[in-house]
Amino acid sequence: MISKTKKGLAFLSTFPPRACGIATYTTDLINAIASKFEESYRLIPIPIVDNNTSQDDGPLGKLDILNPLSFDNILQNILCDLDIKLICIEHEFGLFLGQEAKFISFLSDLNAAQLATVVTFHTVLPAPDRTMLEHVSAIAYHCSQIIVMTQGSADILIHNYKIPTSKITVIAHGTHLAPAKDKHAILEYFNLVGKKVLSTFGLLGPSKSIETTLYALPSIIEQNPNVIFLVLGMTHPNLLRIGGESYRNELEAIVDEFGISAHVRFINEFLSTEDLLAYLSITDVYLFTSKDPLQAVSGTFSYALSSGCPIISTPIPHVKEVLKEDMGTIIDFQASDQLAAAVNHILDDELQLRKIHHVNLEKMVKTSWQNVAIAHVYLFELLIDKKGKMIYSIPPLNLDHIFRMSDERGFVQFADISTPDLSSGYALDDNARALIAMLHHYRLYETYEDLGLIQKYLDFIGHCMQEDGTFLNYVDIYGNFTIQNQQENLEDANGRAVWALGEVVGMANLLPERIVKLAIELMERASKHALVYFSTRSMAFTIKGLSFMKGKNYKAIIQVLADRLAAMFKHESTADWQWYESYMTYGNSVISEAMLIAYEATGDSRYSDIAYQSFDFLLSKIIVDNEVHVISNKGWSQRGQPATKTRGGEQPIDVAYTIIALDRFYKFTKDEQYKRNIRIVFEWFLGRNHIRQIVYNPVTGGCFDGLEEHTININQGAESTISYLMARLKMEDYKNEPVR
Repeated sequence: MISKTKKGLAFLSTFPPRACGIATYTTDLINAIASKFEESYRLIPIPIVDNNTSQDDGPLGKLDILNPLSFDNILQNILCDLDIKLICIEHEFGLFLGQEAKFISFLSDLNAAQLATVVTFHTVLPAPDRTMLEHVSAIAYHCSQIIVMTQGSADILIHNYKIPTSKITVIAHGTHLAPAKDKHAILEYFNLVGKKVLSTFGLLGPSKSIETTLYALPSIIEQNPNVIFLVLGMTHPNLLRIGGESYRNELEAIVDEFGISAHVRFINEFLSTEDLLAYLSITDVYLFTSKDPLQAVSGTFSYALSSGCPIISTPIPHVKEVLKEDMGTIIDFQASDQLAAAVNHILDDELQLRKIHHVNLEKMVKTSWQNVAIAHVYLFELLIDKKGKMIYSIPPLNLDHIFRMSDERGFVQFADISTPDLSSGYALDDNARALIAMLHHYRLYETYEDLGLIQKYLDFIGHCMQEDGTFLNYVDIYGNFTIQNQQENLEDANGRAVWALGEVVGMANLLPERIVKLAIELMERASKHALVYFSTRSMAFTIKGLSFMKGKNYKAIIQVLADRLAAMFKHESTADWQWYESYMTYGNSVISEAMLIAYEATGDSRYSDIAYQSFDFLLSKIIVDNEVHVISNKGWSQRGQPATKTRGGEQPIDVAYTIIALDRFYKFTKDEQYKRNIRIVFEWFLGRNHIRQIVYNPVTGGCFDGLEEHTININQGAESTISYLMARLKMEDYKNEPVR
């Protein structure tokens, strides 16, 4: 929760039920900001209407574009609401047709009132006449900032309109993250099993040039007889008012003429986002055939691309800027022969089709509505108070990907985007982490489904235990141990298993006896080998696990392990390097946390002193200017060497371990700085990172596998997803805390 009044952000735009792209765009943007920053802002829609629009009033009324006095009324309502700090205006020239002068006057008045004003241009014409040039220049003069959706549009404003570069921000058109869908089930639902699906969508009108595809279909059908072309979307309302369904009738006549009705399906609806994404998820090739060379940006093109669809498109500016050779094919306007050849080429190469799908998803995740919301709010905050400070909302818990990645044997190791990669098998590491996460979830919610997963992961740990009480780590899809177990050091995996078993014992009062009994049996066998491992993290994991056990033997083991870590710290640390080794690699926080646990178990103050020194030193390395930069696997931190400037290679597991450690240090010391850092570090998942992009995927419930220098690794494997869940569960104690 926030301890101060929410800032008001007003949005002047069209809104549903008006059927238009800008209405959909603004609704998606507002919803994304509300979801990402709900505790920070009051979002106020101001609908733009005309005689043909049936629209309820917004909180401040609505702007009737045909009534000049309506501008004055809206202006007064905005200025009377003292919480409003900024107004965002979605601009399309047709929206203000006939009222251009009044609109400029409205902007001037907002500027005079010193209210931050952002205008988003959905169209930028490259060859303006004198009137257009003056109009756009006046808008730019009176607003605080202009948003455009492509660099090409920005370049036109700079070079053709002479708008200062500093006045322009490029934020891509938002897109929806692809949900984890069962493609076969959707094909069955739409009665399309066995079909190769081509599609296009949007409000239907002549500028879409759907006939370009219809003319190409006979050649496509000849080579791919199971192809079907879906034309998704109702006729544009303006076109309906003027000419009815004349354009659709023309298209249907072409279908009849060529005898291709079995290969064309018109879906004459204004589709919900859910239905649209479902259709896109089964689309083999998306066709964008606009014949308007001046169309600056296309939301339909962006949505299809972000769903992973290979694209065949005409060369509007947006497409030329975004669509690279590995994402699809650009054809000439109204070139049916080129379209047919391109479609057949893609459909004939299944491997290439899958490759394009992955490339498009990876490249477009940065344009997700969540990331677009972050970009907008960052700009808004800079305009409001020059600081760009953002407070992210804590997402609701979502176990969808946990269940998706868990099969009858255990937690699958890797994922192909959000689909479990069964060929990767399973790892003790992941199932131990998953067991810990679900134990903490069960502590909070005590659901029956949790117990099923807890038993599954515990059984997997038991499966990995060998006769001598040690563990192997890697298991194939048939339950066999792989050769990888002979090729890698398994100390950390053994320590992590001990940690997980200890967590089970620590919840003995809540869990069924059969689960606790099995964990104790496994722990007794594993603990006999606790002193044979010397890896810092293995020792730290083991300390964490054994701290839940009762008995002098376990306490003695903790003391020996902590003494080893203390000796390493004494040997390696200097005045400017307070650490256990001469380098920092992954999962560093767990070592300092283990030393604090050792102090709690033994009362030896040496351990707590080292815990504080090392943890505070680590935090000084990874939290800089209230932003997290965990130690990168592309440039480990080395004693005596300058800090690496390499960015990327940041892993969710490091963030999770830091949050877990911060939680323990705060609860032990009540130091408010530790608590403040918990939120700062967790927000790394939500966009507080060097590329200001989400790492957690709220649509699938998975977590992306890593943060690179400029991009996200979009696979959502076991380690990253479980690490996020472990961190998110810790946030349950803090999500309602006032944010300062």
